[in-house]
Amino acid sequence: MWKKPGLDLQHLIVFSMLAAIQFASKQLLEFLPNVELVSTLTMVYTLVYRKWALIPVFLFIGMEGILWGFGTWWIPYLYLWPVLWGITMLLPKELPPKWGVPVYAGACGLFGLAYGTLYAPFQCYAFLHGDWSRTLTWIAVGFPWDVIHALGNLALGTLIVPLTMLLRSLDTHIQQL
Repeated sequence: MWKKPGLDLQHLIVFSMLAAIQFASKQLLEFLPNVELVSTLTMVYTLVYRKWALIPVFLFIGMEGILWGFGTWWIPYLYLWPVLWGITMLLPKELPPKWGVPVYAGACGLFGLAYGTLYAPFQCYAFLHGDWSRTLTWIAVGFPWDVIHALGNLALGTLIVPLTMLLRSLDTHIQQL
């Protein structure tokens, strides 16, 4: 695992590529409603790079804004993905696979379930205009989609342990360059 105190050019390039992978995965899975790899990849990056994982996360957020526009829909991205990063930081970074798969996938699934509720206050202008009744309606109506999001995250979250092992191995090779 990367233990250097500062950033080096190799890791800045790697972080850019990791953000591009997040961005491409989101675009490729757009045809599946509420199924995405961004949550899984955010957790993988955090388990490997810890605090430095915020770099690819915020690069991904920036790319989303550049592609789709920096509207009010984008503001929740500034806190949603860092919330998942924070949750992952609270989890043990190295668990044996028999524990890691259910713990990490479960956390990823719960984040998917909570995503709509966390997103709703900005989508419905509750924070901007105080319209909490509309926000609560949005949450209730969107709950089935949050369940789909949770199931997708739970399924894709089973990839967290093998992807983490792969990225750690690749990072070891990067450090040797």
